[in-house]
Amino acid sequence: MPIKFIMSTATPLLTPRHVAVIGAGAGGLVAARELRREGHQVVVFDRGDQLGGSWVYTAEVESDPIGKDPKRRIVHSSLYNSLRTNLPRESMGFRDYPFRRKEGKERDSRRFPSHIEVLKYLQDFAADFEINDSVRLQTEVVYAGLDEGGKWTVRSRSIENDCVDEIYDAVVVCNGHYFQPRLPHITGISSWPGKQMHSHNYRTPEPFQDQVVVLIGGAASGVDICRDVATVAKEVHVAARSVEEDKLGKLPGHDNIWLHSMIDRVHEDGTVVFLDGNALIADFIVHCTGYKYEFPFLETRGVVTVDDNRVGPLYKHVFPPALAPWLSFVGLPWKVAPFPLFELQSKWIAGVLSNRIALPSEEEMVKDIEDFYMSLEASGTPKSHTHNMSKNLAQWDYNNWIADQCGVPAMEEWRKQMYIATSKNRLTRPETYRDEWDDDDLVQQAEHEFANYVI
Repeated sequence: MPIKFIMSTATPLLTPRHVAVIGAGAGGLVAARELRREGHQVVVFDRGDQLGGSWVYTAEVESDPIGKDPKRRIVHSSLYNSLRTNLPRESMGFRDYPFRRKEGKERDSRRFPSHIEVLKYLQDFAADFEINDSVRLQTEVVYAGLDEGGKWTVRSRSIENDCVDEIYDAVVVCNGHYFQPRLPHITGISSWPGKQMHSHNYRTPEPFQDQVVVLIGGAASGVDICRDVATVAKEVHVAARSVEEDKLGKLPGHDNIWLHSMIDRVHEDGTVVFLDGNALIADFIVHCTGYKYEFPFLETRGVVTVDDNRVGPLYKHVFPPALAPWLSFVGLPWKVAPFPLFELQSKWIAGVLSNRIALPSEEEMVKDIEDFYMSLEASGTPKSHTHNMSKNLAQWDYNNWIADQCGVPAMEEWRKQMYIATSKNRLTRPETYRDEWDDDDLVQQAEHEFANYVI
């Protein structure tokens, strides 16, 4: 059933708020739109020189390629030049702003387009909903803290001015989590003589010409980068926890890619030893090992912490009970279809801030969080996977719960089935899933629904 009515402006809110949104990526942009629909006054801060957040590509990399030096200049983009989406555009786009194919010299009409096309989609979104006027580019938030009067002081610094303090009723944190590298512990790495890089600083394969490369990680970026690097490298050896024993060895269809179990240790002579007993001398280690959540600007007097990549305590990954609804987070869950999830979280936040949607009591929210943490522990889920929604298709129940809170339709079934089909294809045929698929019936359902949308 079409959900075109979501496009309409919400009923005028009961209590307008002055809201600071930190980050102008996909999460910040849709948060701004939902807040403005409710009548809130919104300012979006972003340190970059254009909106788009993690979808803004730059060839620039950090001075410390593995990202350990705290004094390095942070580069927020983690895009590599060859990146294409690993979700089809139909399921990837916002629910009421379809990611339609657009023809033209500078457009990418493929179902799984390049990062350039995703950025253009976000730029189109901001223009069509007139969000640009609310965005302050090249303006970094250096402090956001609660004052004695219950308001938020937001201190920002632009390239043209000194720091400026402003007062807001609420802060919505949308700064993303793909810029602070997470590194594994490897025995002997401090004396290993080769070069290292985190995938955050990977852009093109040229630096790996004729090198023997060990790449750690079997998730989406690792799968893409190992194949990219293999076009120029002498050998690429992928170490991943998820590799089944019968899959170890040379990767079918590739002459210079091998799959291994995880690294056991490394030595001063350049040797890398794997848990499966194999060993080799490598020139380069590339860490495709994920990212850490970080909010260096946020001062909550210890109410919100990051402990082993668990941001908490947060009710439904969004509201800290003691500070709700005046502080909220968009976009913490991972292993999800991100844009529709951001959209629903933003609708919920905007409605709660205008008193149109009620939150449970602080005590009830705390109890819900405690029960959630206990369920993770009981299932053997590590704390670092608190915001991972890959198990049991958790994102869809989560999305539908928020949709119910907001009084909007549940997530479309075709979108869920398309996500599941793509995930399966990505595992079984990673080389071809972007250009060959068998879900045309789902595409037709999506296009039928999209035909009803008018901005």
